[in-house]
Amino acid sequence: MVTSSVAPDDPAAGRGISRRTQSEVYRAGISGTRPAVPVDQRALEDAARRALSAEAFAYIAGGAGAESTMAANRAAFDRWQVWPRPLRDVAERDLSIDFLGRRRPTPLLLAPLGVMEMAHREADLAVARAAASLGVPYTLSNQASFPMERVRDAAPGGARLFQLYWSASDELNASLLARAEDSGCEAIVVTLDTHLLGWRTRDLDLAYLPFTRGLGIAQYTSDPVFQRLVRERAARPTTGGSPTVKVTPKAVAAAVTIARKGAALTGTGLRDSIRSPLPRTAVETFLDVFSTPALTWDDLAKAREWTRLPIILKGIVHPDDADRAMDAGVDGIWVSNHGGRQIDRSVPTLDVLPDIAQRVAGRVPIVFDSGVRGGADAAIALALGATAVALGRPYAYGLGIAGEAGVREVVRNVLAELDITLGLAGLTAIAELDRDALRSV
Repeated sequence: MVTSSVAPDDPAAGRGISRRTQSEVYRAGISGTRPAVPVDQRALEDAARRALSAEAFAYIAGGAGAESTMAANRAAFDRWQVWPRPLRDVAERDLSIDFLGRRRPTPLLLAPLGVMEMAHREADLAVARAAASLGVPYTLSNQASFPMERVRDAAPGGARLFQLYWSASDELNASLLARAEDSGCEAIVVTLDTHLLGWRTRDLDLAYLPFTRGLGIAQYTSDPVFQRLVRERAARPTTGGSPTVKVTPKAVAAAVTIARKGAALTGTGLRDSIRSPLPRTAVETFLDVFSTPALTWDDLAKAREWTRLPIILKGIVHPDDADRAMDAGVDGIWVSNHGGRQIDRSVPTLDVLPDIAQRVAGRVPIVFDSGVRGGADAAIALALGATAVALGRPYAYGLGIAGEAGVREVVRNVLAELDITLGLAGLTAIAELDRDALRSV
């Protein structure tokens, strides 16, 4: 259920999340308390820019190349308008949907975002708790900052999906999926569009990739198969010279971080981890196995052998690939261009959503992301054929600004705006959102 801190005798408590949220904010304002994070999306991003390090903000906010795909994702929403329809009884509104065999209180998911420790020290733990408090499923990243088992323990009542970046090691893939199943994840989201790392200009300008510092690889260092791969690599005699790293204060700091993050492999304190070759070898092993450009449709059949969980393919943009996914018997399609982080001048996802929805014809759920910033955006995507909408960067901004409370407020605000949009469009249920609710521009 969507929870609220509104006083029990507040008449707004029974009028939907939009009225509850407005009541919370305005009641607190009487005492001079403002929201923990900005409600306006541009102000939210600006506040995150100030709160985060330059490297963290670049990694979270940046895109590929000239970032034209990010701009195109947003511009695609500008080509649609919501029809206001007054004089209809919208006193009661239902945001719930059916997704993966369960009735969910809202159509919102949290998209997988890696290396959230760059935004806040509690990272995925804080995100999981915030999502659970609002009844929103959280897609845990393969590049999380905490192992999936710790995330489960942090929010045992929360709904979780697990994102898999298909590794070059099938044994590692199988191990990760088995752990996801054992830790209570409801589905596997196979991300298809990162078999080559995108040309991310902001990160390149800063010469910063968090994984080279041992960040965002907790799912790997906690995995028994990966740990074995690291030990085997460390035991092999070295051949050839290693690239020379100039000794600077930043290099020393990076070495300390790598050692600290590698403690799961050494089982010792920081001093011994610094001396051990295992933490450094873990980074090298990760960079070798992270993904494979040789992945093909035929390989996907292996996932059925590794898990009994439903499988959703993330990164589908071309309608023909949606057809191929249906032929492969997947349990869901996730329309995404990785938030513009992989290909510059990619096709914007909203533009292809209607065609993909037509091809799928309701046979499996469609999750949509890329460019979603608020509840009105979510309403448009749902009207154009999405079953559920995934939120990305905004919740990371909330995390960086105010931790768990920041994530909760960002997600709450999106749901509140969606609720208002639904009602002002004269509709009372998410199932009623369709093309008739929109006007193309």
